Amino acid sequence: MITQEQIDSYIDKIPPSPKVLRDTLTFLNNGELAKASKMAQSDHALACYLRDLVNKPIYGFANKVNNVSQIFGILGLSGAQQSVYNYMTTLLSPAKWILFKLNTRVFHELQARLSINWEIILKHLKIEDKNISASISLLPASIIITEALFCEKIQDVTILRSAKNLDYNTILTRLSGIGIFDICEQISKKWEMPQEIAEIIQASSGINPSQNEELNKLGKWMHLLLFYELSKPIFIEAGLNDFINFQVDYIDDIYEDFAALMEVS
Repeated sequence: MITQEQIDSYIDKIPPSPKVLRDTLTFLNNGELAKASKMAQSDHALACYLRDLVNKPIYGFANKVNNVSQIFGILGLSGAQQSVYNYMTTLLSPAKWILFKLNTRVFHELQARLSINWEIILKHLKIEDKNISASISLLPASIIITEALFCEKIQDVTILRSAKNLDYNTILTRLSGIGIFDICEQISKKWEMPQEIAEIIQASSGINPSQNEELNKLGKWMHLLLFYELSKPIFIEAGLNDFINFQVDYIDDIYEDFAALMEVS
C-alpha cells in the first residue's frame, strides 16, 4: 500500500522554497505585475521557462517574446500566477519518466495546452479569479506525484495493469485509498488555495459534483477540458488518458458550448 505519509512527502516538495518564487507570487497576489516580472527576471531558470512557455505554437505569436515584463503583460495577473505555479511543479518533475512516456517537452506541452484553453474557458464564462485560473496547474502536479508513487510500487502497478487491465486512477485508489483528484485537492490546500478550488477540482472528476451550482459548472468545464486534452494522440501515447473516465451525462448540458468554443480557439 501507498501511505498518506508517502503522498505528503512528495506534496511537501512542491511549494516554492527559493525566495524569488515566494516574492514573485506575493507581488502577483497583490496585483503588482511590474514588480513580479522584475523579480521573475532575476531567476534565470524561471525566466527561461516563461520564454519557452509563451513561445509555444499554441500561443500563436508571430515574433518570439523574450522579455519577462512583456510576457507577464501578455499573460496578465491570472496567467502569470498560473505560469509560476506551473514552473513550481516542474521543479519536482523527474529527470527521466519511468511509468508514463513523458519527457520535459511533452510535459510542458501539456501544461501549456491546459493553461491557455482554461484561460479561454474562463474568459468565455466571464470569470476573473487568479486562484481559479491557477487551479488547472494542479493536475500536472498530481501526475508528477503519481509517477513517483507508482515507481515505488512498479511491480504492483504492472501486475494490476496486465492482469486486470485497470486504469491508472483505479490503481492509484487501490494502492493508496485516494485518486488523482484527491491528490489535486491536497496540493491546493498545501498551496493555501481557497476551499472553492478543492470543490472545483473534485467536481472535475465527474463523480463528485459540488452542491454549489457555479463551482459545479466550472467542474464540468474542467472535466471536459481534461478529457479533451488527454485524448490527444501525444498524451494517449504517454498513458495519461487513462486517468480520466469521461462522464457523458455529467457534462451533457455544456458539451455543445464547449465544442464550439474549442473549435474557434
